[in-house]
Amino acid sequence: MARCLSTVASARRCPPEEEEQPMKKKLLLSAVMTSALSLVGCGESDPVDNTPNLSTPQGILAFVEGKTLTMTGANIPSHPNGFSEDINFGASSQCYQRVTMTVQGGNFRVDSIPGTIEGAPNAGMSGTCNPELPQNALSFTSTVVSIENVQGDGECFDVAFTYPGFRQVGRGAFSADRRTLDLELFFEGGATGANCAAGGVGSATVNQVIGGESRPFDGKAVQRYTIGG
Repeated sequence: MARCLSTVASARRCPPEEEEQPMKKKLLLSAVMTSALSLVGCGESDPVDNTPNLSTPQGILAFVEGKTLTMTGANIPSHPNGFSEDINFGASSQCYQRVTMTVQGGNFRVDSIPGTIEGAPNAGMSGTCNPELPQNALSFTSTVVSIENVQGDGECFDVAFTYPGFRQVGRGAFSADRRTLDLELFFEGGATGANCAAGGVGSATVNQVIGGESRPFDGKAVQRYTIGG
């Protein structure tokens, strides 16, 4: 179909549908341009970095907040808090079947199930820890938790837990995958050299203090906790 030409001389007008075509094309082009521009910069958003910051005391406490830490089986050391699991220390005996710590408000609630020390009916006697014979559960909650001298991204840090009636001090470390926490703890005043300045968790830097005498600690006191949500 021939295009309609409108001139002043002819005064001929185009049919309305032909006059509207250029305007329709302009509107269509404008819409396409607008849609294209609206897509600029629209793509997948940058991934959120959820890697915990374990380089500060605040970051460590924030990471464990609301989590449950569990120690069972081979993760229970032979000398929790520096004392043999095979010796009857009465209420302070260190034979365990399971220890669970839950963290709320920056404090640690400890629920432990003691095992039975067989062959040692009286305090001071040595026997054999049997974790498969559980005793009545024990529970206590920390009043103060202090973390200092953090090295790297939680590779080592000094820690102290204050509970009603006793205090634990030592050093801790997270595994590279953040799935476990190692705590090498001793009762306050019971050891020296159990800090990160002396060496990493489990290093042979600890001297045990018993009755005012200091001697090299040859046991294993590293408690390993599995970190759960």
